[in-house]
Amino acid sequence: MPPMVLVKSAWSAASFLAPLHLFSYSVLLGTELYQTFVMTKVCYQALPRSAFTTLQKRVFPIYFRSQTLLLLLTAATIPPYGPLMLQAGKSNWIPFAIAGATALLNLVVYGPRTRQIMIDRIHQETRDVRKSNTPTEPSDDMRKLNRAFSRNHAMSIHLNLITIGATLWWGWKLALRLDAPSK
Repeated sequence: MPPMVLVKSAWSAASFLAPLHLFSYSVLLGTELYQTFVMTKVCYQALPRSAFTTLQKRVFPIYFRSQTLLLLLTAATIPPYGPLMLQAGKSNWIPFAIAGATALLNLVVYGPRTRQIMIDRIHQETRDVRKSNTPTEPSDDMRKLNRAFSRNHAMSIHLNLITIGATLWWGWKLALRLDAPSK
């Protein structure tokens, strides 16, 4: 076989895309699982409420941006032909469409809303303390903010879990493509 044929086959799109796809998918899934099930729980238990709130309002915008970018990178590197593989069948594009839509909703709608309401609650808490040194019940404004926070935060949590589910769905499809020799 001529040397150029070996070089050409060694540098095919699939030989470049496959490792990059596996790496981007692994980073995506690892980030999702670690942030959702480890870091959030540990920080909630270990930090005082104000520190936890400060940390979360800084971490989650970065997490939602990273999640969205990693989804795009993962979709763009599907071997052997990159994003063209999404057209190969519904089972290829549906997990990415679901994960992309839910991640995007968290990035542009529910993440920012939840973050802003967290900030508004801190300011309202300060206003309520100024009015009364011993507030026993939350003010009407605080109740409204708490309800808004609960709705938006719950939506963000559910969207994130749907995104993780779609990411796992793609991982399952990816694993089924592995050609394991049988004995």
